[in-house]
Amino acid sequence: MPSFNLHAHSLNASLFNFFSSRIFALHVTMKTYRPNGRRFIISSFFFIIFLCILASINEIRFDSFLKFGRCAFSDQTTMTNSSTTNFLSVNSSSLSANNEIRILIGILTLPDQYQKRHFLRLIYGTQSPTMGAKIDVKFVFCNLTKEDQKVLVALEIMRYDDIIILNCQENMNKGKTYTYFSSLPEIFSTSDDQPYYPPYHYIMKADDDTYIRLENLVQSLRPLPREDLYYGYVIPCPSMDPFVHYMSGMGYLVSWDIAEWIKESAIPKTHLEGPEDKVFGEWLRDGHRARHRYNAKWSMYNFPEPPTRCTHELWPETIAVHLLKNQEKWIQTLNYFNVTRDLKPSKLYHIP
Repeated sequence: MPSFNLHAHSLNASLFNFFSSRIFALHVTMKTYRPNGRRFIISSFFFIIFLCILASINEIRFDSFLKFGRCAFSDQTTMTNSSTTNFLSVNSSSLSANNEIRILIGILTLPDQYQKRHFLRLIYGTQSPTMGAKIDVKFVFCNLTKEDQKVLVALEIMRYDDIIILNCQENMNKGKTYTYFSSLPEIFSTSDDQPYYPPYHYIMKADDDTYIRLENLVQSLRPLPREDLYYGYVIPCPSMDPFVHYMSGMGYLVSWDIAEWIKESAIPKTHLEGPEDKVFGEWLRDGHRARHRYNAKWSMYNFPEPPTRCTHELWPETIAVHLLKNQEKWIQTLNYFNVTRDLKPSKLYHIP
């Protein structure tokens, strides 16, 4: 038994010495490497922060890149849509929309006049943008009556978005002009899509055989009032006094407030039939409207041939030429004003 106890005591001592040495070694090791561990932990902490910052920067850059890409795509889409859905809108970005002269030109025509509309889109769509002005050219006619019109006109609207269909039966001198002017305040009422008032400072009614030079039109309007204005070519032809009779139906223009008056007043409603330009002048006379009048003669005139008291030779100050009843007269007029001067040279075509 004593021998056993001795061996046990020796074993216990050995175990104690073994574990004591290991604990001492571990203690020494921990003391020896604790500073390095702290450095490692601190270094790891800052490295993680660095990675987070780097990831954030990359995320911002990537997000900015995506936003830039979306903006570029959006701009491209907007440009595409503007050329597609608002084909005859001639704009200038030099001024804000609040300071621009805004003009609506309504060309009264017929639903079946597809080729005429396509031709006029070329005529007005190729005129250079006018600085400080927004000009919308729309084709105006009454309700569609044929199945082919419902398809073809709908396709035009989808492609060009430049058509106004009035709620009326097609006519020339039985109220179509009244329906046109009286409908505009409702059609272009102030909304998110049309935030400015008035939506147009001036509204023009024009024939589809009239060629209007937009730049000259805008320049003639700049010094004029934007309220209670009546503008055009005075009839009868020899007259130069805009307060005596009325303006020719080739193309006359009024300020927006007159369109609002036509919509609300009982005077036009009771007098719809007759030569539309003459009747229009009588509305203004009876309603004591249009205290501001502008005679654009002889910047507006009928085509020089055949010569009459209403014709004038083509000249650079022209605003509008009327009675272009055939292609020969159109080509002669367009050649005079050199409308193809901006055609760029290309290997794709050769035009002598």
